[in-house]
Amino acid sequence: MPKFLKRLHWMDYVILAVVIGLSVFIAARIGTALNYEWRWDKIPNYIFRYKESEDRWVANLLIQGLVTTIRISIYASVLALILGVILGIARCSANLTVRMLARTYLEFLRNVPPVVVIFIFFFFLSEQLIVALNMESWARGIARQEDNALWTFFFGDMRRFPQLISGVIVLALFESAFVGEIVRAGIQSVDQGQREAARSIGMNRYQEMRYIVLPQAMRKVLPPMANQFITLVKDSSLVSLISVQELTFKTVELVASTRMIFEAWLVAAAFYFVICFGLSMLFRRLERS
Repeated sequence: MPKFLKRLHWMDYVILAVVIGLSVFIAARIGTALNYEWRWDKIPNYIFRYKESEDRWVANLLIQGLVTTIRISIYASVLALILGVILGIARCSANLTVRMLARTYLEFLRNVPPVVVIFIFFFFLSEQLIVALNMESWARGIARQEDNALWTFFFGDMRRFPQLISGVIVLALFESAFVGEIVRAGIQSVDQGQREAARSIGMNRYQEMRYIVLPQAMRKVLPPMANQFITLVKDSSLVSLISVQELTFKTVELVASTRMIFEAWLVAAAFYFVICFGLSMLFRRLERS
């Protein structure tokens, strides 16, 4: 911390003072011009609340939503990475049909508003898949079981499992288009001479891609991929539109029931910032190693 303070210029202190002053001014104007009564003392109770029947503190609305957001982000990231790698490889395929199908998928998703894409995937794919697999009845059966702690840890309330899976699927399908383009750019950035060298020693196309191209491409795509995963966390708020009870959905519920508009949204923004900034620092360290 002392080293950091030594690097600060006097202009940095001026800018910091201006930002703090502007924040105080805006807060004061909200309280006077809008006749808004700040109730920050109520917010902690919506993060954790004391449950007298069990004599312990339990997660309340905001933490419940935050945990669901983290679950959706992790599962959707893994699925988007798998689909994105497949799409990226398909974009570089020698087969014209495979290449054009992958490009059609990518171009459609990258040029249509995400809200529209989410509704299309939800009603035409995710919802149909859940009904076809009878997932709702299966999840309710698990929820009735007493020994469902492991399921609850990974998926939360199993009664809402279909909504969670819907959110994961639609978010992963949307984000996989961007991951696919990142992977495609990484593959095409590998020098052509290395591919020719792989073929000269008898490697087939699969071996060339697995041992030569993809290892080099993945090192090059790590920075944009990290940025895309951070974007995915922020985009997870969009699945609140299909009633997935993540952080944004829970914040809307809190605002509707308490009218604590500014407090609730500022806390939600802080939660998103902590997650995204933490991921940014993590990926920065991975890039250096």
